[in-house]
Amino acid sequence: MNKKAFKGFPFVEGGVCAAKGFRAGGIHAGIKAGSNPDKNDLAMICADKPCTAAAMYTTNKVQGAPIAVTREHLADGMAQAVIVNSVNANTCNADGEKKAQQMCEAAANALGLKPEDIIVASTGVIGQPLPIEPIVNAVPALAASLNDKGNAAAVNAIMTTDTVPKEAAVEFEIGGVKCRLGGMLKGSGMIHPNMATTLTFLTTDCDIDAELLREALREVVFITLNRVSVDGDTSTNDMVCVLANGDAGNPKITRENADYETFRDALYAVLMNLARMMARDGEGATKLIECLCDGAPDDKTAEIVAKSVITSSLFKAAIFGEDANWGRVLCAVGYAPAEFNIHEVRVTLGSSKGTIEVCRDGAGVPFSEEEAKTILGEEEIYVHVTIGTAGGSAIAWGCDLTYDYVRINGDYRS
Repeated sequence: MNKKAFKGFPFVEGGVCAAKGFRAGGIHAGIKAGSNPDKNDLAMICADKPCTAAAMYTTNKVQGAPIAVTREHLADGMAQAVIVNSVNANTCNADGEKKAQQMCEAAANALGLKPEDIIVASTGVIGQPLPIEPIVNAVPALAASLNDKGNAAAVNAIMTTDTVPKEAAVEFEIGGVKCRLGGMLKGSGMIHPNMATTLTFLTTDCDIDAELLREALREVVFITLNRVSVDGDTSTNDMVCVLANGDAGNPKITRENADYETFRDALYAVLMNLARMMARDGEGATKLIECLCDGAPDDKTAEIVAKSVITSSLFKAAIFGEDANWGRVLCAVGYAPAEFNIHEVRVTLGSSKGTIEVCRDGAGVPFSEEEAKTILGEEEIYVHVTIGTAGGSAIAWGCDLTYDYVRINGDYRS
């Protein structure tokens, strides 16, 4: 799918290697016996020097062992490398933290770093012991393979049920100096974030204060990754982290001024596009659904309504069937836990083929079913829900619900 421009930030190639001073790579370690040797299952990202770092994690009470280890390692706000595996989530295992630490130790030994300099993450099947030997044995070759064009190999390694790699990077200026920020994300199912979602790794060569980096990440996650849903399930291993090495040489961002806003906007441009890619690649999905809710008394109310619409199984199924069943939108709007006047609600459906109003003042209006079918036949569907005349607004992203979602998850462990 095409990337969506934001405030004119130019897109650049390279993903997590777009910024100066970062290398990446991916390798097939054979974590699952008999797995496809052409599919990488172990990735690494490394900076040439220590980085300011920030992260956010799932709010699920059940959390993967790598999260506990990474929290400990990022307590000082610094990191220099990431190691991440797919196939196995290393969650709900008695020896999980020990093995997550072993992954960090192996990476540190290969890179000449300390284990506490390493961020560790895992994704895959929950509740199965993680085979650590294939990972430890593969790390030296993985470290040796790192290069500034290794982003493609790295993103391939973190894909599970993903059907396409998800990368984005932008260029921007701080104090007349060009900076870059890029990232990669994996995520297709078990997507319903309560902080961030899936595994997302971001790198930047911009020089920014550690506290401001954390604040920017928190602000942007809540209006991008936190507004995506595929199936209503919040993962146990969700993590988003950002590394900033300062290699661009820009005047350091030390306060919330125009430079900070530029950095935050660049972060939004990347995470918004990664969020859209993830929603479009939802398990079994054929369409991206983008819901804008406006006219709300505040942004939070708008967010609640927009997320209610894109998580409605009935509405998602209607979009798969290209059926303009607007009553399902009104139903989802009506049970959203927020206060507004349902008799002021207006709904418009749209795509690249045009827009069509289907509801006004909380009631249906005449429209052409044939025209609606044509509009809903496109890959990207837009739902505009107006719930009043105030200034609150929010966007959320989801996907349609198809037969393939059940097929994929009916035999996920096999």
